[in-house]
Amino acid sequence: MISDDTDQFNPRDAKSPEAAKGKSAKRREARQMATQALYQWHMAGHSLNEIEAQFRVDNDFSNVDGTYFRELLHGVATNKTEIDTALSPCLDLTIEELDPVELAVLRLSTFELLKRIDVPYRVVINEGIELAKVYGSTDGHKFVNGVLDKLAPRLREVEVKAHKR
Repeated sequence: MISDDTDQFNPRDAKSPEAAKGKSAKRREARQMATQALYQWHMAGHSLNEIEAQFRVDNDFSNVDGTYFRELLHGVATNKTEIDTALSPCLDLTIEELDPVELAVLRLSTFELLKRIDVPYRVVINEGIELAKVYGSTDGHKFVNGVLDKLAPRLREVEVKAHKR
């Protein structure tokens, strides 16, 4: 059985392919909630604990990896300077000029690239693109894709090179 206490996937824990898909679906939901929460944090400036509490009260978390949601939300905030420093060379705009939704998606994806090496870089890029399609501007997903395609080799050089062989 997959424990809710850990974010690590152990193949021995999976009873079936559906169990693995269930975990990915719950993580996808966690990313969606975290993107919305990060947007709110950026726009309204409320404390993370307030935002997290509000999201847990106002939303059904039965299909959300709540631990991962919390890690993403607090991880992005805690590592914001490192994340923005990593992102900046891959941007044609300043951080301040970015659309707030795309900024939330890029910060979340950059956090995963930096701190969650258990999540393959291609998954991070794909999830970022999907988030931008759902929440971003019309062509926001193209922008997010371009930035993450530049960023991944900088942050996951060995993994990206190994994949291209």
